[in-house]
Amino acid sequence: MGQPLDPKVDHRITLDKAATLTRQYRVTHKGAYADAVTAFNAGPVLQLLQQKGCVGLRTYRATFESGATSLVLVGVDEKGNDMVDGIILEEGFPCPPFCSDDNALNT
Repeated sequence: MGQPLDPKVDHRITLDKAATLTRQYRVTHKGAYADAVTAFNAGPVLQLLQQKGCVGLRTYRATFESGATSLVLVGVDEKGNDMVDGIILEEGFPCPPFCSDDNALNT
């Protein structure tokens, strides 16, 4: 059963907090996974978010047969349910090789 997302929640965090979280992940999973799971072009993500009835975005961790990890993105409706009949994204750009220059989130 879906649970509606609270529209008052502001998901923004500081760079310091984000850096701490990503650093903890790298330490905990040393060498097991890519630093950044995947990058997505803005166009498809915006199309997903602009679907009629879409109020948010949910990510699912995914693993290919090769062991590589990724994310599956799906819209969330006003009842908190996945919009499985709409746009679903994966096919992102994995890091490596599609990585950012060094910054607080990845070093």
